Amino acid sequence: MKKTAVLLYPQFSEYELTVALSILMQGNKPIVTVGTDKLPIKGESGLTCLVDTTIEEIEIEEIDSLLLPGCMDISTLVDEQRLFDFIRNVVSKDTVVASISSSPFLLAKAGLLQDKKYTVGLTSEDMDQLGVFDKRNYSDELVVQDGNLITARGRGFVPFGICFGKALHLEFDERWYKG
Repeated sequence: MKKTAVLLYPQFSEYELTVALSILMQGNKPIVTVGTDKLPIKGESGLTCLVDTTIEEIEIEEIDSLLLPGCMDISTLVDEQRLFDFIRNVVSKDTVVASISSSPFLLAKAGLLQDKKYTVGLTSEDMDQLGVFDKRNYSDELVVQDGNLITARGRGFVPFGICFGKALHLEFDERWYKG
């Protein structure tokens, strides 16, 4: 079975991944955590993680999906060309991509939001300042799915995770996540 790559970077938002990761576990979907290097990565709440592999070492043919958390200050990644190249290399027409909060910026910067309906957890001013978003395709919905692309605002992490699990055709108990 192919894997879901979970891309981690400094100040990533741990809570935005919780439901998606739980659903991947329930559905027996293997994951691989990926970073730009193998140094410890501290999330926004202080959780320190070690990735399984790097963006240079990952076996791309083993990946069929990509999970991108938001992060506290996405502008810190503006010049990380290696990240954008990695994302472009991983994503094909069949790849399921789930991107939450500020992380759709990474997709936009990699050129993968062109002609795709999306949402993002950034203000209109932040979107303008980053200069990579086509606002004609922006939706203010909590979770947006356009083909194999799923985007969400951070507070939509529960329906985001459920949508991702369904897009991957995983078997999981949705009742675990409903209050």
